[in-house]
Amino acid sequence: MGGSSSTGWGKTKGSSPRAMTPVEEVDISAVRYKPPTLQAPHLTGFSLRAFLWLMESPLLGPLITSVLKSQNNMPQMLQQTVIPERPMYYPEYPPQDLEPGVVLVGEDRHPVERVHEALQYLPPYDPSVRWATEEKLPFLYWKIRDFAHAYRSGITTPSVVAEHVIAGVEEWNNKKPPMPMLIYFNADDLRRQAEASTKRFEQGNPMSILDGIFVAIKDDIDCFPYPTKGATTFFDQIHTVEKDAVCVARLRKCGVIFIGKANMHELGLGVTGNNPNYGTARNPHSVDRYTGGSSSGPAALVSSGLCSVAIGTDGGGSVRIPSALCGIVGFKTTYGRTDMTGVLCDAGTVEVASPLASSVEDAMLVYSAIAGSRPMDKLTLRPSPLCVPNLLSPDNNNILGSVKIGKYTEWFHDVSDREISSTCEDALKLLCSTFGCQIEEIILPELEEMRTAHVVSIGSESFCDLNPHYKAGRRTEFTLDTRTSLALFGSFSSTDYVASQCISMTAPKIPPSALKSGESDYVVSAYLMRFIIAGNLLGLPAITVPVGHDKQGLPIGLQLIGRPWGEASLLRVAAAVEDLCLKKRNRPAAFYDILKA
Repeated sequence: MGGSSSTGWGKTKGSSPRAMTPVEEVDISAVRYKPPTLQAPHLTGFSLRAFLWLMESPLLGPLITSVLKSQNNMPQMLQQTVIPERPMYYPEYPPQDLEPGVVLVGEDRHPVERVHEALQYLPPYDPSVRWATEEKLPFLYWKIRDFAHAYRSGITTPSVVAEHVIAGVEEWNNKKPPMPMLIYFNADDLRRQAEASTKRFEQGNPMSILDGIFVAIKDDIDCFPYPTKGATTFFDQIHTVEKDAVCVARLRKCGVIFIGKANMHELGLGVTGNNPNYGTARNPHSVDRYTGGSSSGPAALVSSGLCSVAIGTDGGGSVRIPSALCGIVGFKTTYGRTDMTGVLCDAGTVEVASPLASSVEDAMLVYSAIAGSRPMDKLTLRPSPLCVPNLLSPDNNNILGSVKIGKYTEWFHDVSDREISSTCEDALKLLCSTFGCQIEEIILPELEEMRTAHVVSIGSESFCDLNPHYKAGRRTEFTLDTRTSLALFGSFSSTDYVASQCISMTAPKIPPSALKSGESDYVVSAYLMRFIIAGNLLGLPAITVPVGHDKQGLPIGLQLIGRPWGEASLLRVAAAVEDLCLKKRNRPAAFYDILKA
């Protein structure tokens, strides 16, 4: 990635273009943090329709997009700058050293074997803690091992739990306002899956610890025989689902019960979760607020207690943003760690399929099942061996004590309310005082350039995938905000894309006027994406862990970003943070206690 010089920019000799300093010559000590600014109108209702008409106008559209991009310095960064680095279309890293205190689970093994291996290195399960008759304090979500214990001990069966899931989905759909967390739901199919799982338990041969575990799948991931719509009204008409996506097939081999296709921001082109097509999923902690997106339905389902885990996709924070806003765990793996075959965005350079979970433990178990690179990625990306942390190791505390946490303080505190960063800082201080971790001040140069490069990368790739349908008369079938995004993305040139490859808040309220026709607010989107872009553009693994709530009761999530292929170490630290902050988690206002029911 190119670097800014101590003076910010230079000029090439004898010409006017600006020039970035070669990465090896960047003077980090001279970098000064600049709060990012994005200029774009906030539009809903009629104003959104009018603006879209201008954007799609052959005469005025290019002028509007040119003004928007110029206001946000994009032409200067991408077309008027000499960038010395070669383009890197896929995140590539040199071979990494093996992480300390980990267990190899082997990505070529059967998913059941991998999950069983990971299970052996979790702390012992104590049913007395989870099944106390008195009201449990603090609030705890039911975990995968809680369901497994309940099934094996005869407390309940998958079929019984399925009826509670069905009742919960119907209850949320009938609420005022409704909470449409699923786009496709078939109660009879759910009952059939649960009955098959119940019989396996009755016969004493469950497939794995994941047998009978209810999981929702985001609507851009194939899950046969359900349709994949990408939260549009038409995509299932041109996209035939013939088999499971690879990540779904791996879960199915473990006995997972699929609830259905979860709601999302249309085609993933937004981070609020607003969807006029099927209704907007609402935040279980405050139903007048967004869940975040684009994995809005998966986050709402897990947060509300209807399932312990969901699978989403993350190309621009789409797993981590809704997880943080809904008070759950969102785990984005290294780019290429999971085979993306069968996912609508399987050819992109920033997207991964990853779990949203009620706990770090559940994220780890499901990660063990779905991980495994596609053959081509093994050749080009050279992934490190698939590992999980050994949390039973006598050296676990020492390993945690040796962790160094890089913190860019000015960036860390650039939030809408200092209470957010202070809560996250308290969690880090608690981690350090408990285990002896060290926090080191770091500097991240070129955050603005990175944001621009990410927008151009994911926007160009999305536009390339959707443009044939857009041109074939489907334009008016997209939502207004999707069309606005596509009009902007379509203005990016090949020069912009290649240049971008060389540069390698709590929940907002839902405006009533946005429910019917959608909403375009790039300023809020940029704010929500402020801390997540590095993970996508650079392909790094990242996880968000709930660490508390603000004065309004809204969840606050702390994001941790790891080294390439360093998922195991990330999970170890995240588990420690989660345990230290467990008493700070609050029960969502809209919550279905599915096992107690």
